[in-house]
Amino acid sequence: MNQNDSINSASQEREKLITLDDAYKYCRNISKEHAKTFYLATLFLPKKQQQPIFAIYALLRTVDDVVDMAEEKLAHGLITREEISRMLESWKSKLKACYAGNVENDPIMMAWHETLKSYSISIDLPLDLMDGVAMDIEFKPFETFEDLYVYCYKVAAVVGLMTSEIFGYSDKQALQHAIELGIAMQLTNILRDVGEDVNRGRIYLPLEDLQRFNYSSEELMQKSMNENFIELMKFQIERARNYYRLSDKGIPMLERRSRFGVAISSINYGNILTAIEKNSYDVFSKRAYRSFFQKISTIPYVWYKTL
Repeated sequence: MNQNDSINSASQEREKLITLDDAYKYCRNISKEHAKTFYLATLFLPKKQQQPIFAIYALLRTVDDVVDMAEEKLAHGLITREEISRMLESWKSKLKACYAGNVENDPIMMAWHETLKSYSISIDLPLDLMDGVAMDIEFKPFETFEDLYVYCYKVAAVVGLMTSEIFGYSDKQALQHAIELGIAMQLTNILRDVGEDVNRGRIYLPLEDLQRFNYSSEELMQKSMNENFIELMKFQIERARNYYRLSDKGIPMLERRSRFGVAISSINYGNILTAIEKNSYDVFSKRAYRSFFQKISTIPYVWYKTL
């Protein structure tokens, strides 16, 4: 056997090593490493539901990471916007092939293909997700909340719509509440990460809201903490909490076995807003988070609530 034959043989052997179990384990590890609140919630789901949920998150995270790394390279002139677009188009092509039944030796697509055998998830949803992530490449501040809502819908609410098909529901109205939970969670992300986004030269808060509270973009970029900023943050937190309240109506519409996982995820994520308040709204020098103990301490209450 010559050297080329050895290389080809080794490559074929590696391909054989990727099983469906390997694919799901790969997706699970991505969730475990990058989304601790989300991962904790999924552990309370039946295994049959856990695996497709991990597949959904793995795609979300991987595409997001592709864009984040590409943005960094773009800032240093190491990649062009056209190349980034081609990278995203490559993922879209993989996804379309997966829906057509053609799966390459890719763990995420293998997990997706298996998921699609049991659950009906419109391809428009992951494609919307990719379009939402792409909005960060040509980032423009959001003038209005309606503009921000479109972004939140694409990067977060569509995830709720996809996972709803796995959770199961008794009333189609549950889908609207899934959208509301996605909006609430993404707004929470934005409020928690105000300082980090400023470091990247970005403002995700609607500019109309800054004007409403007489707090300028320049002040935000300078990380100025004053009464106007605090009032702005209070307003944003209440908006996010309102979406959590609306989304709560959808939990009883889910299959009983799914309610606890969704509820604990919602409550623990919503409690990040409380952490922001306890930090005196300082999102510039303190990161709002929930400790593992704080997260698990909500279990008895949520368990009782979802019985």
